[in-house]
Amino acid sequence: MEQFIQGFWEFAGHYWWLVFPIMGMAGGAAKAWERSSKRRHERRLETIRVKGEIKAAQLAARGRVTASTPKDAPSDASLPSNELLARLFAEHDEITARWLDYELDVAKLIAYPAMSDGRQPLTAAFLRAKKTADTLRPSSQNAKVSEQQVSEYLDAVGNMAVAFEIAEKEARRLRTSTFSEAERKKLDRAQQLLRVAVDESATQAERNVAYKRVREELDGLIVLSDQAVHNLEKQVAGEITASARPESAPEPRPESQRMPQPMPEPMPRRTDRPVTDA
Repeated sequence: MEQFIQGFWEFAGHYWWLVFPIMGMAGGAAKAWERSSKRRHERRLETIRVKGEIKAAQLAARGRVTASTPKDAPSDASLPSNELLARLFAEHDEITARWLDYELDVAKLIAYPAMSDGRQPLTAAFLRAKKTADTLRPSSQNAKVSEQQVSEYLDAVGNMAVAFEIAEKEARRLRTSTFSEAERKKLDRAQQLLRVAVDESATQAERNVAYKRVREELDGLIVLSDQAVHNLEKQVAGEITASARPESAPEPRPESQRMPQPMPEPMPRRTDRPVTDA
């Protein structure tokens, strides 16, 4: 034992300078462990936060259908099935419209891409809840359905509402943070070009070029649905049409002040016989 201690001190005396790199390595390892521990702690807190939001949203969604009704109004249990279905249809349609507002608006797609990304867990959860609600939805409010079917549809609409609220909140929190810095710059350029594409003060050529560049910047980053592309093209074309008329163009005269227009002469009919020289 004494020989080992003596050998250690002889080694330390000759190689004392190794203490500094060893301490640096130990410090780096400690910092890496601290960062890893911090990330695990943040993920744990995030999980607890999301679970708490889901629980709170579920409790709130249970009374959502009747929240806007007067206090003296009958409860869902005493409502006729057609009245309850009418309320559920309205709630179902409202949530669908709010989702489509993200899905079909290119500006919102660029600002909140997570709302159209099925790879995001909370967005995927909403899409599953929506599919379930769509499947359980009766054909009409006067359809003959059992009490169990109405109850299942009620739960499905409530779950859809909860899932949408949570997915929307997460998408607004994330915005474009899941993209790289280079990708975020492309999204920023696309957002700026989109403003030009729908700007009625821009020329037709400027809007056409801006629209083409928007599609190029988004290629590989955000997938636009056919309906979203159609809506954007229609919007750009509408802006162009609205601004095509010169400001000094005279307004059309009232019908009573217009001169009668001669009727055009009928066009000669074509015959199957070839035309020959006289």
